[in-house]
Amino acid sequence: MTFPEGIDPGVRAALTAIGKGPVDHVFFVACGGSLSIMHPAKFMLDQYSAALPSDVYNAAEFTHRAPRRLTGNSLVILCSMTGTTRETVAATEFAREAGARTVGLTVDPASPLAAGCDHTITFEAPYTTGVPIDAKDSNYARIYQLVMGLAQIFDGEGKLGTLIDSLENLQPAIDRAQTVFAPLFDEYAPRFAREEVVYTMASGASYGAAYSFAICVLMEMQWINSQAIHANEFFHGPFEVLDETRAFILMKGLDSTRPLEDRAETFLHRYGAKENILVLDAKSLDLDGIDPEFRGNLVPLVFFDTLWRFAYKLADLRKHEMLEGRRYMKKLTDY
Repeated sequence: MTFPEGIDPGVRAALTAIGKGPVDHVFFVACGGSLSIMHPAKFMLDQYSAALPSDVYNAAEFTHRAPRRLTGNSLVILCSMTGTTRETVAATEFAREAGARTVGLTVDPASPLAAGCDHTITFEAPYTTGVPIDAKDSNYARIYQLVMGLAQIFDGEGKLGTLIDSLENLQPAIDRAQTVFAPLFDEYAPRFAREEVVYTMASGASYGAAYSFAICVLMEMQWINSQAIHANEFFHGPFEVLDETRAFILMKGLDSTRPLEDRAETFLHRYGAKENILVLDAKSLDLDGIDPEFRGNLVPLVFFDTLWRFAYKLADLRKHEMLEGRRYMKKLTDY
């Protein structure tokens, strides 16, 4: 199997090995922020592969639920930034005991996750070093390459090269998006910094970004109560909390589920207050260099990256440290 130039070496090695045997099901397994990238990964696999059905699992639930579909023909893709998340490491052991092949994504190739997996794919993350990275080297980019490589192997899909070219142009698009969204962040941050509850909303490929921002940023790092709401599930219960005092962040992407986000925006502005509804619309962005076919898939990373700027504005206004201010995360080991 020949893969396009520019593919990550770790991804290439994993795909080469995986292509030598049968795969009839893919499991995406992780916790927290790492779990959030599994949703858009599954979305992409659903788009491009008929041969590979898939599921997304929280790592601990994966081991406790013990899906009977997990067999020696399964591929389990796991992610932990540090490679030390104990539930994810345990899920790796569980998968391998079932005979499944495993691929682990982590920043540390010497981590327990890497040691437990058949194949390791490394990525970069600015949260570990404080040094900005190129988005083409992020966990999103690596797992997208892996997914499109699987579609190439098992479905004959030949668009991996187009994806890789688009990833090369992702960081400039993110940098331009920072400029577009900066006035919105300046406008909304003073109000949202006073809120005790901020909801996030999206659908499709962007749902993972909404989930990550809700639980890993607003709740974990700012102690702001939050919930990620799927843009259609909003109309099946959660919309009852909406009034002119409620704060929402709505991410409007470019994939096939955008009509769900359009509907949510209409309702938010009908019954909420404009000053409490922050809408990030991907249609306002300059995505030059990203192939139109993959813009819906890559926009979530634009949202994810730019919203960190917003988070730091909130932190400054609230006089609340982001990473250092956490009470339990990375502070306790006995839970």
